[in-house]
Amino acid sequence: MISVTSAQLSAWLGAFIWPFSRIIALVSSAPILGNPSVPVRLKVGLSVVLTLVLAPVLGSMPAVEPGSAIGLLILAQQIVIGVAIGTTMRIIFTAVEMAGNIAGMQMGLGFATFFDPQNAAQSPVVAQLLGLLATLFFLALNGHLYMIELLAQSFNALPVSPQPFSAAGWRALAGWGGEIFLAGLLLSMPIMAALLITNLALGIMTRAAPQLNVFSVGFPITLAAGFVVLAIALPYFAPLLDRMLHDALQMAMQVLRLANPATPG
Repeated sequence: MISVTSAQLSAWLGAFIWPFSRIIALVSSAPILGNPSVPVRLKVGLSVVLTLVLAPVLGSMPAVEPGSAIGLLILAQQIVIGVAIGTTMRIIFTAVEMAGNIAGMQMGLGFATFFDPQNAAQSPVVAQLLGLLATLFFLALNGHLYMIELLAQSFNALPVSPQPFSAAGWRALAGWGGEIFLAGLLLSMPIMAALLITNLALGIMTRAAPQLNVFSVGFPITLAAGFVVLAIALPYFAPLLDRMLHDALQMAMQVLRLANPATPG
């Protein structure tokens, strides 16, 4: 007859529920999988499968009752860790969408918007286009596999523990948020420069020929110039996104290591 004590049951439950909470938090906040259009059953099922694969190799868990106050604190910590990793990866797509917003406004397409299900808001068509391209590049570069590898390594960098986090990791995550503006400006810089030259040329034409209707002529010119520059710049989009992906992976690991209170410095 097999007998199971309450201590063994609590240990098994903790060995599953704590890694599961970190994994499902990452899946819910990560790019692509975190999209609200992805069914909840798929997110939960994928999280359960990943937990069953990773849990046996994670080593011993804290000897804490999962339903106790400390156990609930550990549960909340794992959710925060998963969301932090997912947010670090999602910043890439936010930067790309910001570049699309800037480019669309400069091209005169700020009024042409579609509903973005990922952000549950209206976004310009250029931002939607660049967001879809970023998603395809992310999958083509095996970004989803890198994210699963990062998830497995996160349990070594920041193990499941009741100890509080170090503030250095969250400062690094806040600094990484500045990459949204830097990368967004870098991605949109070719279109902004080309349209600035176009607008200067239109201004000179208006001064030389005042009878020229700049509103009827300037809009199609700026629109065409924006699309031409966008088509020329697209081949350079993949290497930049590849660099941003690896930078995001390194930053996520750095955030975890800095957040570990056992890390020196």
